[in-house]
Amino acid sequence: QKHLAESGGGLVQPGGSLRLSCAASGFSLVNSAIAWFRQAPGKARELVAAFSWTGITSTVYGDFVKGRFVMSRDFVKREVYLQMNNLQVEDTAVYFCGADQTFSNKSSAWRYWGQGTQVTVSS
Repeated sequence: QKHLAESGGGLVQPGGSLRLSCAASGFSLVNSAIAWFRQAPGKARELVAAFSWTGITSTVYGDFVKGRFVMSRDFVKREVYLQMNNLQVEDTAVYFCGADQTFSNKSSAWRYWGQGTQVTVSS
């Protein structure tokens, strides 16, 4: 059964760091597309980072990341991570883990989602 479960969100001050985790059961971490999206109140869900598979794995980041976030995975634990550094107030959002067979930068194209984890950046 396919299931995604995020954890690791919380409240952090500007400039701080958080590490999000996504436990992915029922998916291949090798040849599935796995992504982090985020959604702020009143805004569309946007791509943060993703592993896409086209024979080799490519890592894609949203333009706003600017080297602050790193996506990684643990094949043994079957988990995907998002290390977020130098967080800013505008990074406040619910962060979702998504998975599907192929990558898309449009959230509407992804079939499988976790429940989301809240990240709040505030002083």
